[in-house]
Amino acid sequence: MSHPLSPNWSRLLRWSSAILAAPLAGCNWVVMNPSGDIAVQQRDLILISTALMLLIVIPVMALVVYFAWRYRAANKAVEKEYDPDWDHSTKLELLIWSAPLLIIICLGALTWVSTHKLDPYRPLDRIDAQTAIDPKVKPLVVQVVALDWKWLFIYPEQGIATVNEMALPTNVPVRFDITASTVMNSFYIPELAGQIYAMPGMKTQLHAVANKPVTGTGFSANYSGAGFTHMRFGYKALDRASFDAWVAKVKASNASLDRNVYLNLAKPSEKAPVAYFSAADAKLFDAVVNLCPKPGQRCMGELMHINQMGGAGKESAKETEGLQYDFPNSHVIDQTDRNEGKETAPDAPGAEKAPADHSSHSGADAHAQHR
Repeated sequence: MSHPLSPNWSRLLRWSSAILAAPLAGCNWVVMNPSGDIAVQQRDLILISTALMLLIVIPVMALVVYFAWRYRAANKAVEKEYDPDWDHSTKLELLIWSAPLLIIICLGALTWVSTHKLDPYRPLDRIDAQTAIDPKVKPLVVQVVALDWKWLFIYPEQGIATVNEMALPTNVPVRFDITASTVMNSFYIPELAGQIYAMPGMKTQLHAVANKPVTGTGFSANYSGAGFTHMRFGYKALDRASFDAWVAKVKASNASLDRNVYLNLAKPSEKAPVAYFSAADAKLFDAVVNLCPKPGQRCMGELMHINQMGGAGKESAKETEGLQYDFPNSHVIDQTDRNEGKETAPDAPGAEKAPADHSSHSGADAHAQHR
């Protein structure tokens, strides 16, 4: 039989609970304090849904306490209310079932509307709650590639690219085209919008807008191997003048992002430094999506077209060159590197010189851990 806590222990628990909760005061609830309109709407959805559910939870918890107190053994005044033959109350049944049903209907309607309104593929129709977007305004396009274990950002309109750093102008609609080099990741900037998966051989999209200057961190929200912990990037929302200055800073770099540089960059590495590229191959992103950034590889779009036309005949059965996609990291690691066990995590070309702790893995070993 359990014994009640002594007054001293009860007092200790009351005081210690406040002390243990004190560290939480320093937490940054970034999801609850967003800086982008999409994230604001998602926050409001969380708050409204929670409030609707609390309409049931709070009365139920209060009634549990009330009934336990009112019908306690020491309360002799309620003994006359005892009714052993009671089994039904129409009023009580209506109350029990109608309230949850109404809340479920409200939650269903809210889910239906928000699912369509916050569809990541849906172009934005507003900058914020007070400002609509001119339909003629073209969004800024940012091409995102999830690498092992770093992020590559290509700005096709500006002709630049960066590694592990992304900047956006405020109050400008942005369209992210997202893919991955080898394994699935999840692109997530909490203060900007929700997470969207990055998958090899596929292109997903996310529309968002930053409403105020802020500096934050983006990361992968889907485990993808040994370097997942450090797969983070710097996020900056800048006013127009500051964004133009940032673009000029990137263009001042002497590095250029072509296919060979990409293949070297895509090799697994951890804690990769920020890198700037003043020029980027305009067709690189499409090649990554189609799994053919390596010279000689057959693109998925080309193969799908051949299949659509009925195939390339029996003679194509022996044409296997350029069709090796499934063995680990086939499109970024040469067979000679794999056989010789060479390290495949060099610093990225164009990387800023800064003391950084790099840990490397061979391609076979690294992918054996997350395949």
